[in-house]
Amino acid sequence: MEVLSSRVLLRPRDPARSRRFYAETLGLAVYREFGPPEHPGVVFFLGQGFLELSGSCDDGSGAAVALWLQVRDVAVEEERLRKAGVTVLREARTEPWGLVELWIADPDGHRIVLVEIPSDHPLRRDTR
Repeated sequence: MEVLSSRVLLRPRDPARSRRFYAETLGLAVYREFGPPEHPGVVFFLGQGFLELSGSCDDGSGAAVALWLQVRDVAVEEERLRKAGVTVLREARTEPWGLVELWIADPDGHRIVLVEIPSDHPLRRDTR
């Protein structure tokens, strides 16, 4: 699999507290912010990767941490991974925000989100 970019996703119990911790206490720079003002998501620079805080998770379960891996073609990867016996948590589909996502699990049940960014998506365009 060719990974084009990646990020670690955290679904914190208290999103505002976690945002303050990563932004103010650790001093991580913001890459981008998204979502509604009442429940914003934020992506921080994390060296050669990214850390995304979005949503929340009350129980500290495996859904609280996930890997986000951008690939060229989610459908091709879904077919290949199914043949390899990988657990598919949710089939590939286009999300309301325009990204194509496939959810799989590693052998310990940790969620991995494979993402394809369509050619007409705003993340592909230079808005300068």
